[in-house]
Amino acid sequence: MARAVRALVSVVAGPGRWIAGALLLATLAGGLSACARQAVRPTCPAGQSCLLFGNQSEPETLDPAKATGSWETRIISQLSEGLTRRGVDGRVVPAIARSWTVSPDGLVWTFKLRATKWSDGAALTADDFVYGIRRTLAPRTASQSAFMLYPIRNGLKVARGKLPLEGLGVEAPAPDTLVIRLEHPWPTLPNWAADRLMRPAPRHAIARLGDAWVKPGQYIGNGPYTLKSWRLGDRIVLRRNPNYWDTRACFEEVAYYPTTDPVTAERQVRAGELDLNLGIQSNRLRYLRRADQMPDYVHANPITAIAYLTFNIADVPALRDVRVRRALSMSIDRSFITDKLLSGGQVPATNFLPPGLEDYTSTAQPYWAAMSFARRQVEARRLLAAAGYSSKRPLRLKFKHLNGGDTPVFVPAIQADWAAVGVKVSLEQNETQVAYAAYENGDFEIGNAAWISFDALNFLDLQRSSSGGQNYGRYNNPEYDRLVTSAESEPVDARRRALLGQAEQLLLDDAPVAPLYVASARNLVSPRLTGWIDNPVDIHPADKLCRAPEPAHVGAGRTQ
Repeated sequence: MARAVRALVSVVAGPGRWIAGALLLATLAGGLSACARQAVRPTCPAGQSCLLFGNQSEPETLDPAKATGSWETRIISQLSEGLTRRGVDGRVVPAIARSWTVSPDGLVWTFKLRATKWSDGAALTADDFVYGIRRTLAPRTASQSAFMLYPIRNGLKVARGKLPLEGLGVEAPAPDTLVIRLEHPWPTLPNWAADRLMRPAPRHAIARLGDAWVKPGQYIGNGPYTLKSWRLGDRIVLRRNPNYWDTRACFEEVAYYPTTDPVTAERQVRAGELDLNLGIQSNRLRYLRRADQMPDYVHANPITAIAYLTFNIADVPALRDVRVRRALSMSIDRSFITDKLLSGGQVPATNFLPPGLEDYTSTAQPYWAAMSFARRQVEARRLLAAAGYSSKRPLRLKFKHLNGGDTPVFVPAIQADWAAVGVKVSLEQNETQVAYAAYENGDFEIGNAAWISFDALNFLDLQRSSSGGQNYGRYNNPEYDRLVTSAESEPVDARRRALLGQAEQLLLDDAPVAPLYVASARNLVSPRLTGWIDNPVDIHPADKLCRAPEPAHVGAGRTQ
């Protein structure tokens, strides 16, 4: 078989990590190769319709409480469903909750549930939501995303083991009624009710199977599909759920492929081996839009995601010095990265919150943002010298980065930018899951990541000291925590936005992270698929996609 170099995808962080359009950078001499797939569409059961979905990366888990990546969430959203869900345009619509009300003080939400079933036919009740939300926050679950549910009354105390699960502010006074009590008003709760963290969990299956309940043939969910099979490194196949409450999906089966090489995936879409692939190699976008290539397949749009670097403040003495962190951030030529290297619609960013958020427009900037790049380099050298580093005593650091996607393109440029100001940085590539596990465990000096969300507070929450492993660098500033906490509980919109702005400005001043660019969605979608709508959170439910019939072809011959 022909040999092809394989580059694993870059994850940038929904809400959560997001997978950027991957970039094949390695060469055959690099030593990594994979057998190219034959240009044959995988077999679909006779007489049935199947969707072949390029999903970029291999999931680590399909447990809603334990997943962290958008590539996992895409599949989970088809296996389970929450009180609300995101439609084809990315907006939130009712799902298992047919309606809800909010108390005048904003602290009590009451959801009325429609009658639905689990995939095994068992009735789904409000108790299953109580169990699922408690399970997410239970210390033994060790969810890296539990901090997102801290607005629920006693959420933090329960997650820290200071209160029993029964102390959490969720209850089911009736089978069709779920009540959620909050620490403070949470106006975006319907958005979060669509997230995997607030999904119901099948107590009856987990009690019998433990963690094995998420395996093929045993997965009990309430989404439009069930888990049929999972062949590691090959595909995950979902089968239409006959007990799903809503409109039946067009496709009997959906197969998700870990398309770690976007160039190969591009060829597969062109050949009909895949119906779509999430992620186009950035610097191929212009080529693919040519009239003689695949212009009707290309979908590209801005999204609310930020790519950034994270500094390990807790464990690396040099990075505890704010002068060093500022020098490293200001000496990166972001415009060169976005305009010359990537050219995929990314926009240079020196602030942490992207444009287009529902409730906040960022105006915060680091003090050096208006300086020319040459002036920033001079300032960076001054800060490093003040911190005690020089050509005789250079600062040496290790950059542990993701080994695929766009990351291998811009990381050498950053390394060169830092060398120009006297910082010697070695590079260490890691697979997606390996790198993020290392970040969560503090096993890195500098790392790269990204985050996508609809909520301004969620971006800032990442760096709060109580947020756990996803605060990768263990940034801890009590004043920052106070500002974010105050914004979280502020009911007046104008005051809330002001607090968010103060918190973001403090984050930029302290520089525990270095924003790089506002990301973009770049997808290849067969023009025969219907139901696809580009949206700012890049969410495209498989159960809402259909395939248009083949166009009729008129042959030569007589007509009447």
